[in-house]
Amino acid sequence: MVITTEKESNYQDLDKMSVLELLTNINNEDKTVPYAVEKAIPQIEALVKAAVECMKKGGRIFYIGAGTSGRLGILDASECPPTYGVPHDWVIGLIAGGDIAIRKAVEFAEDDMEQAWKDLDEYCITENDIVIGIAASGTTPYVIGGLKAANERGVATGCVVCNGGSPIAAIAKYPVEVIVGPEFVTGSTRMKSGTAQKLVLNMISTSVMIQLGRVKGNKMVDMQLSNHKLVSRGVRMVMAETGVDESVAAQLLEQYGNVRKAIDAYNQSK
Repeated sequence: MVITTEKESNYQDLDKMSVLELLTNINNEDKTVPYAVEKAIPQIEALVKAAVECMKKGGRIFYIGAGTSGRLGILDASECPPTYGVPHDWVIGLIAGGDIAIRKAVEFAEDDMEQAWKDLDEYCITENDIVIGIAASGTTPYVIGGLKAANERGVATGCVVCNGGSPIAAIAKYPVEVIVGPEFVTGSTRMKSGTAQKLVLNMISTSVMIQLGRVKGNKMVDMQLSNHKLVSRGVRMVMAETGVDESVAAQLLEQYGNVRKAIDAYNQSK
């Protein structure tokens, strides 16, 4: 297997570049990422459809990964409850080395083939769930072991990797391969690979939540009203959907504590 993410950078003598040259060249490399993601849309579509079907049966999405990949999974999972008003256990991110690894690297944690399933098993994982492995290289043992164990137990599996023909993509039932090429700093997969993974995870969770009815029109009507900015946004949503003025919209939102409920209550009262 040729590990593209480990290939030498397309640029030489980075340490001799000016700040402007560094920024320009990094940006030039980053511009290629959305095109790589575009090529993977059919794979992403298949994974999203599988995830939606699992969640319609009461299942959950689990992301598993190590290092940057694990952190990105946790980030995406943690943003679903405030954005879509869903329970915290609908989308769960797990990282090799446990929560301490979110902030500080845990040496060799990713090399444990058995630990991912142990982490998943703590959540009483079932055949209704889906496990998505995230690994730029496509070779991370923690992810390989987790996906293998999930397959053996009839749990749906997917992955997001940045190399073609990887072991992880071969194991996952719904692989997503986004080939971004060599990194600007050789092997630094937190750069283009990380950007690609973030884009794909956004696409997965957003599409799944829309398919599950957590968006009305183009609005996050189930979002948590956890600060003044979001309350103001909620008021504007109620105004747009009902035609009432700001004071009435604010009263409805305060009474029902949720944009969707406020809109539905107003429409039912007409």
